[in-house]
Amino acid sequence: MGTSEQDLREAAGEVARAWWLFLVAGIAWLIFAFVVLSFDFTTVYAVAIFAGFMFLFFGVNEFFEAAMVDDWKWLHALMGVIGLIAGIVAFAWPQQTFLTLAAIVAWYLLFRGTFDVVFALLTKQENDLWWLTLVVGIAEIVIAFWAIGYEGRSIALLVIWVGATALARGIMNIIAAFTLRGAKQQLAA
Repeated sequence: MGTSEQDLREAAGEVARAWWLFLVAGIAWLIFAFVVLSFDFTTVYAVAIFAGFMFLFFGVNEFFEAAMVDDWKWLHALMGVIGLIAGIVAFAWPQQTFLTLAAIVAWYLLFRGTFDVVFALLTKQENDLWWLTLVVGIAEIVIAFWAIGYEGRSIALLVIWVGATALARGIMNIIAAFTLRGAKQQLAA
């Protein structure tokens, strides 16, 4: 075994050892989705606060992923910055109209969905579950176009967009966690 192959195995082992962090993030996303989808939203302000938390969590999650990967660090960091900016905007102007918040959600989902589609297609050789990231990315893009073009926005519809996005992220992080855990066990063998 060559030195570069040994270095690659060690780097893969480091990432695989962090499988539980993806599990914790996935569970947090699921809890957030449950809270958002079960909360009684009666004001735009409440929706803006929950959307702001979602965007901030997206941003932090992306920075975490950027620290864990060797390739595409810059793109994860860029998505982290976009998530943080979207969160700050949602907190800074919580009483703006739904058109503003829906536009923030739509643009973020468009960027995130495009990133997921590109990432899925570029990593399909190494990732057996690439198709799941592809499906979620396509769904995010479709929801983004629907959100930006739908005239009859309502609190309920925006809550569903935020909750469904958080639910998809949670499922993807949990699957990634167990995929990494399996890789860790294979590397140990």
